[in-house]
Amino acid sequence: MVDDRNAPDEVVWQGRWITAHRRGRWEYVTRARGIRAAVIVPLDGDHVIMVEQFRIPVGAAVIELPAGLIGDEDGLEGEDPFAAARRELLEETGYRAEHWQDCGEFFSSPGMTGESFTLLKATGLTQVHPGGGTAEEDITVHRVPVADLPARLAAWRARGLAVDAKVLALIGGALLGENE
Repeated sequence: MVDDRNAPDEVVWQGRWITAHRRGRWEYVTRARGIRAAVIVPLDGDHVIMVEQFRIPVGAAVIELPAGLIGDEDGLEGEDPFAAARRELLEETGYRAEHWQDCGEFFSSPGMTGESFTLLKATGLTQVHPGGGTAEEDITVHRVPVADLPARLAAWRARGLAVDAKVLALIGGALLGENE
């Protein structure tokens, strides 16, 4: 077995948002400038607030949890995950949350990217506007009963929508047969 852990890291290409690396036999990407993401699980009683938006890399609309980059804008360097999550939840969904819980840091696809995200649970929600994101985004907000989520995901897939893997956090028990 070849051990690439101590091979030198070579930056192959860097853009504003991502950096492509090579280390030994491995090729992978990271977020540029050390940027991470905040992903939100917004629970409104027995409902979850989700978003739908077109994603260029998969060529389809994707059902996702609300999320955003931490400290990605000028003047927000050093932003903490809670501040980014509050900003993104309001911007994307139109909801504010009274209570926040840090559920830990996770890695998106560690065989291909070094991207990590902080997962934050938001409760005590109040809708203050319809959401939809910024002028550059076209986000549809969905308020879904958690119990109906597996059926809704199947229906969305049947319509050609993609589903972000982070949604598994919401349906893990159903996949394991815990809800039968």
